[in-house]
Amino acid sequence: MDGNALLEAVRDGNAERLAELLEKRADVGATDAEGRTALFLAVQKNDTACIAQLLAAGSDPNRRDVTELTPFICAGANGFSEALRLMAESGADPASVNRFGGTALLPASEKGYLRTVQACLEAGVPVDHVNYLGWSALLEAVILGDGGRLYSDVIQKLFEAGASPHLADFDGKSAVMHADELKQDRVLAMLTGTLEDPQHPAVEDAKALASAGRWEDASETVEQALALDSDNLDLLYYAGYFLAEQGRCAEAVAFYRQALTVEPAALEFHYYLALCFRSMGQTDDALREFDEGDARSDENPFFLYHKSNYLRELGRHEDAVQIMETLVSRQPARYDFWFHLANSLRSLGRHAEAIEVIGHAVRLQPDNPLYRDHLERSEKLLESGE
Repeated sequence: MDGNALLEAVRDGNAERLAELLEKRADVGATDAEGRTALFLAVQKNDTACIAQLLAAGSDPNRRDVTELTPFICAGANGFSEALRLMAESGADPASVNRFGGTALLPASEKGYLRTVQACLEAGVPVDHVNYLGWSALLEAVILGDGGRLYSDVIQKLFEAGASPHLADFDGKSAVMHADELKQDRVLAMLTGTLEDPQHPAVEDAKALASAGRWEDASETVEQALALDSDNLDLLYYAGYFLAEQGRCAEAVAFYRQALTVEPAALEFHYYLALCFRSMGQTDDALREFDEGDARSDENPFFLYHKSNYLRELGRHEDAVQIMETLVSRQPARYDFWFHLANSLRSLGRHAEAIEVIGHAVRLQPDNPLYRDHLERSEKLLESGE
């Protein structure tokens, strides 16, 4: 049976039509022009009901689209923990990689998706896998994180799972060395075993409750402690975090706003606000929080880099290009920035510019096959006029 109707049912979120088509054995392997199956489309929408139906009907979580991305890795890159778990239980390959050589764990760690990091680890995704940029999940969380509360928890989760803090990147720098260079003091202490700053007892209790799936109880535990210590930034963060993980982002926003009132210099809370607004589909508000954080961060690339990621997710590559141009002007030795800029230029069909830009990454790391492959592909696209 023609699978196009199946793709349309998923795009429309029509669960009844989807069930009818699957009953009639519609082709779950059918793809759209981008090579995406119905399962892939369902993952992009984080529609777990559709995902479960399609997996039960035999849809392949390892099937790649034209960009070599799988539904499983897509779930990791977007922080869709339950979708990832469903696919892990249905034969997803935990060691599979995207075109950049990254497993599902790497983008989850890069973006601070703590629950998805845990889901990846539970699914058996290798903790010390290194991508074509030379980074493991731990290195990504340190280099592309901010050392704040969320990223500290991600790093702790990876470290406890056996991630090596001394695994070096292509520049010979380990996560320990990067944390020291970036002045991520709590992260550095954690990775070197010198952390002597236990968290608030209510936070520890709440984390244990959340680990047992008791998210409402975790929220209540932290909020009770806040009633006695209303200016505690740790409590304000976790009050917001536990609510956001329950989908109660509007309530989480209030706690994050309160934290910034208590301590305006706690810039990490702008990132947490941006994540909440992203989850609620409030794009302009999310982008504003990235800008607020960047404006006060003394040219730290954290906020602009993650804003560019978000813009790429939205398909706004022109805007992402402008941000990456700013970042490479600030830090011309960051080969990853040149690489991401070249990717966005290629997505826009600006192949001559992409070739020039990726050349900077090649010069910085002449032995890296990822950049040379990108250069060759862009040259072929330019020659073919695509």
